Amino acid sequence: MSLSPSLDVVWAHAEGEVGLVITGGAPEIPGRTVADKLAHLAPGDHPLFGLALFEPRGKPQMSANLVLPASDAGADAGFVILQPDGVHAMSGSNAMCVVTVLLETGMLPIAGPRTPVVLETAAGLVRAVASCAGGRCERVTLEFVPSFATALDRPLEIEGLGTLAVDTAFSGCWFALVDAAALGFDIAPAEARELVSLGSRIRAAAREQIDVRHPLLDGFDEVEYALFHRRRGDTVRTGNVMYPGRLDRSPCGTGSAALLAALYARGEIGVGGSLETRSIVDSAFTARIARSAQVGRHAAIVPEISGRAWIFGRGTLGTHPSDPFAGGFTLPDVWGDGVASGNGAAVPE
Repeated sequence: MSLSPSLDVVWAHAEGEVGLVITGGAPEIPGRTVADKLAHLAPGDHPLFGLALFEPRGKPQMSANLVLPASDAGADAGFVILQPDGVHAMSGSNAMCVVTVLLETGMLPIAGPRTPVVLETAAGLVRAVASCAGGRCERVTLEFVPSFATALDRPLEIEGLGTLAVDTAFSGCWFALVDAAALGFDIAPAEARELVSLGSRIRAAAREQIDVRHPLLDGFDEVEYALFHRRRGDTVRTGNVMYPGRLDRSPCGTGSAALLAALYARGEIGVGGSLETRSIVDSAFTARIARSAQVGRHAAIVPEISGRAWIFGRGTLGTHPSDPFAGGFTLPDVWGDGVASGNGAAVPE
C-alpha cells in the first residue's frame, strides 16, 4: 500500500483530551522560529489540516501537534497546535502529550526520574519537568509563559441573555472567563450541549466586543476561548468551549493558568497557592502560582500546571493517490454551522 503524502504520528491524550503528535513526514514549514512557522500556518489552508485533522482521518474532538526543530538554543524542540479554527501557540494538554511522546518514543532521552524538557512555542519557552519511571512518563509539570489578567467583570452583551460579566486573561492565548455558578451551571456532563451553545455565543461576542493585545508579542490580539469555571474551595470545575462547538475533555491547561492569573488579580490567591482543576469528565490538573512576574504594565504570574498523558497508538497517517478525500472534509452535523469541506481548508468562522 502506498500512502503519499504520509505522516509519522503518535496518538496520545492528556486527561482525556486527544492530542495527536506528528513526529515525522511533515513538509518543511517556512520560517526561522516557531513563531514564524505559526504565522505561515495561520491562514489555516495548509494541507496538514486536511491530512491530520479533518475527516475521514481526523475528528473535531482532537488537536494535531506538529513537532518542529527549535530555533532557541535553550529549547529541546518546538511545536504548534493545529485545531479546526486554525493554528494555536500554546495548549497545556497538548504540551503534556508532546513531552510524553518525545520521551516515551526516544526522540528525547529520559534523563532520570525528573527529566527536564524545554519546548519552544510562539508564545515563548515552556519549561517542563517529566516525572519518569520504568521508561514511562508518569506526569508532566509545565512552567507556563507569564500570564496576566487585563479585565475583571468586563461587561459583555450576549444576544438573548443580556449583559454578562467576564474576566479576560492571557496564558499563552486569550480567554474570556465565565463564572458558571452565576449562570446556574455545575459543569456536569448533562449540561455539555447547553454549555457549548452558550459558550460559543460568548466566544463570538468576546471576539467582537473585547479588544485584547499582548504588550510584547505580535499576533496575540483576539479572544480564542470561553472558559466556564465554578470554584468550590481549592477545587475548580472548568469547561473550556472550543471551536467548532465542543468542550475540552481535559481541565484545560492554558485555561487553568488564565484562571490563576484572574484569581491573583482579584487577590484571591497568592504566590505559592494552588488549586485542583477538574474537567467535565472529572479528570484533574494541579495549578500552582510559582512566582510573580511583570508583562509590560500588567502584574503577572508564572503558573505551573501538572497533569498526565498517555500514548494509545502510533503509526502512519496518509492518503492513497486515488483517495478523493485527500484534502479532508467537514460536515455541520459534527463540525458546527457554516463549515466548508474539501481541499484541506481550515474551517471558517
